[in-house]
Amino acid sequence: MEFRDYYQILNVSKNASQDEIKKAYRKLAREYHPDVNPDDPNAEEKFKDINEAYQVLSDAEKREKYDRFGSQWKQYQQTGGRAEDFDWSQWAAQGQPGGAQYRTVTQEEFEQMFGGGLGGFSDFFETLFGGMAGTRSTRRGARQPSYQQKQRGQDLEHTVEITLEEAFHGTTRLLTFEDGRRIEASIPPGVKTGSKIRLSGQGGGGPAGSGDLFLKIKVQPHPKYKREGDHLRIIQPVDFFTALLGGEVTVSTIDKAVKLTIPPETDSGKTFRLKGLGMPRLGQPGARGDLYAEVEVLVPKNLTDEQKEQFKALQRSMQ
Repeated sequence: MEFRDYYQILNVSKNASQDEIKKAYRKLAREYHPDVNPDDPNAEEKFKDINEAYQVLSDAEKREKYDRFGSQWKQYQQTGGRAEDFDWSQWAAQGQPGGAQYRTVTQEEFEQMFGGGLGGFSDFFETLFGGMAGTRSTRRGARQPSYQQKQRGQDLEHTVEITLEEAFHGTTRLLTFEDGRRIEASIPPGVKTGSKIRLSGQGGGGPAGSGDLFLKIKVQPHPKYKREGDHLRIIQPVDFFTALLGGEVTVSTIDKAVKLTIPPETDSGKTFRLKGLGMPRLGQPGARGDLYAEVEVLVPKNLTDEQKEQFKALQRSMQ
């Protein structure tokens, strides 16, 4: 379990006043709310971190305990102690007679902290302050578990590289574990670099059950297509005469070939939008981004003397 720096998360000093903490929280909560960042896979976790930090630093009792713990943790690290050897039991929250204590929050705080179905706290938070810790967690029950019960296995992360074609169609990866387990992980169409696939219960073991394994996706660069979110870009060669007089060219999209009409007198750099021929939108079956084809006019090469004279005559006629 790792120490979480709540002051750093809210970007405030350790001497910050309650007004400064609330102001920082409101600013960051608005900035990272998942509803405002639908295309950012990291926004939800960042939003949860911000809420957790505010839950501690806005409560005088929890903040005082957190500051005392932080001081001891710093001394422990300075002596070269390892995180896995730290004695957490002396800091573990114990059940309180009469049930959990609650702190009254404003409607704005409640909506920001639990709006959109987001809730729950880190293992670090719950070890120090208990399962309820002064507010209602949507991830834990109402009863405060003991320290021994809270020891869930560690979440693990593993980077998986896939091709753009695999990101388009979806793919699988066969994972083999040290204990001999083998599972086939499904990677859905539309994933981007940074997307995470959660394999529940496939992480490190613990008394309260195994943690989760997160597959962090890295999509390899493609020699032909440039990805921009759910959109793709391609350089489309067009011969000189088609660009001059107009005509049709064949565009190879990632899954099929289509015809594109080139208007007369089309310059290099002209970009055409082919709607719905980009990447699938993650979690939206049937929806796709667009393909943008940028024209690159190909100038004739290896002209004969006669052909050069014909072009010179055309040039003179246009002056």
